[in-house]
Amino acid sequence: MPRRQGYALLIALVAGTAALAAVVALGTTLLSGSGSAPLPPAETHAAARNPVAPATSGGAWIATWTAAPVGPEPGTPNGLPGRTIRNVVHTSVGGDAARITLSNLFGTAPLVVDQATVNTRPVTFKGSPVVTVPAGGRVVSDPVVVPVAPDADLQVSFRTPRPSGPVTYHPNTHQTSFLIDARGTWSNPNWRYLTAVDVRNVTAPGTVVVIGDSLTAGSGSTTDANSRWTDVLADRLRDRYGVANAGIAGNRLLSAGTGGGSGLSRFQRDALSVAGAKTVFVALGINDVQQAPQETDPQRIVRGLRTLTDRAHARGLTVVGATLTPFEGYPTWTPERNAVRLAVNEQIRAGGVFDAYVDFDEAVRDPYAPNRLRPAYDSGDHLHFNDAGYRALGNQVDLKSVDRVRTPKSDAL
Repeated sequence: MPRRQGYALLIALVAGTAALAAVVALGTTLLSGSGSAPLPPAETHAAARNPVAPATSGGAWIATWTAAPVGPEPGTPNGLPGRTIRNVVHTSVGGDAARITLSNLFGTAPLVVDQATVNTRPVTFKGSPVVTVPAGGRVVSDPVVVPVAPDADLQVSFRTPRPSGPVTYHPNTHQTSFLIDARGTWSNPNWRYLTAVDVRNVTAPGTVVVIGDSLTAGSGSTTDANSRWTDVLADRLRDRYGVANAGIAGNRLLSAGTGGGSGLSRFQRDALSVAGAKTVFVALGINDVQQAPQETDPQRIVRGLRTLTDRAHARGLTVVGATLTPFEGYPTWTPERNAVRLAVNEQIRAGGVFDAYVDFDEAVRDPYAPNRLRPAYDSGDHLHFNDAGYRALGNQVDLKSVDRVRTPKSDAL
């Protein structure tokens, strides 16, 4: 991306300066980047204990990247013993320290990690390099002093030395990660165990969390191009906020889809519990319309969307919702299902569902055939977008909706 080379040079300069200072100070570690003071011991321990600390606690911890856990990885009944997992993630906002969250949500046995790094910097858990994640649980690391650049790739690696239950993973990431064993290094499209990277940033007011389906996860986008609409939004925000993508391909609002649970059931875990969450974008509902069994009552979808809004409001968060995009030409399209989509969109535009909305339908529909995608935005299946289509979605977002501060009077537009 256009800023990457500049940030890489900045990181190199910061790293060199820190190394020189360390020699002069006989081993004293200095924080680089924003010039903030080092993490005091009490703050370090508090951050490790509280995985969802708000942006104002623990040194302004906010999520720069997230991935929603989808399910147990097929073919891994005993985990990946003896392997090193190297997840490559793309940051949104930068910081001068980082912490990671490891999830064993779909595991059936304890997961042991005996070595972890962020960009080769060692990571500890309550002061130890070894951590055990219980089946169904998750852990948050201690802060590690490492400069994290915005809009850049970050490598989070860890080794699992012994057998465990199935791997908790997020497939089809449109990002190349790696698995290392005795035979070599193997590329793959999965994020394994890692569900969040938080950074310490004392200037950003928080993170924008996006809960959605394949259109948020980026299905149809170019691998390693970071061209999901959330990436486009992060570029437009220019390091002012974190952007956390909680999209799952096939996800539905009201019932379980292809994994991860329904939007209603996973909202607390994947959206409200994100560190520093300030604004929540909801881009769900199209799979309820078009996937079997199809939801035929638009009011049920609207009530589900309002439920998410109410839950976010209870946490003091602003909610921005997206209209449902066209899919005529996709095998599941029928005039009746399209009518449900249009009825949901009508109520979103009328207000009373979200604090604000972004009209994705308007951004990508063909003006000459409004129930279809513009051909220039169509990935080829008439439902998912190509890079140009995701760019159109990201550019459709009014940045003022991100800055909007919710008050009790702003429950409806």
